[in-house]
Amino acid sequence: MRPLLPTRLAGAALHLALLAAPAAAASYDFVPAPQTDLNRMYRVDKVTGEVTSCQYGLQESGGGIGQTVCFGSGEGAGPQPPSEYGLVSSRHAREAGVFRVNYRTGEMSICFVLVKKEQVVCTQQARPGAEGAEGAPPAGGSAGRAGASATPQGGRP
Repeated sequence: MRPLLPTRLAGAALHLALLAAPAAAASYDFVPAPQTDLNRMYRVDKVTGEVTSCQYGLQESGGGIGQTVCFGSGEGAGPQPPSEYGLVSSRHAREAGVFRVNYRTGEMSICFVLVKKEQVVCTQQARPGAEGAEGAPPAGGSAGRAGASATPQGGRP
């Protein structure tokens, strides 16, 4: 009688895949705010696109070492359609926000902390060159090709 080696291998592969699934679902990307006098770190869930943030805060009393102050996701910063998300920090020394990017669709939004509301908020996701965006080429144009542009960088039509 032949052993069921292919069945055992398939079962082992399935078991490993199931063990790896929670790890993939819980993967995050971290990026500091570009503002040079702000110690804020942003976090994005790579699958859902949910953005949160934490920073150092002084303790009002007690003279301790301080505390970690975190901001949950507010308007626009909550879970998005499943995809492959990341955070990109600009090089602008006075910018406190970061870009949330969707690596699969090319969409971007700007995320920042509203301290008064104690929340991270993000603008609506947009794709450069999307229909209705300022400076977008007409339908059937070159919007979908990387590097293609209807006008020079920063130029006007």
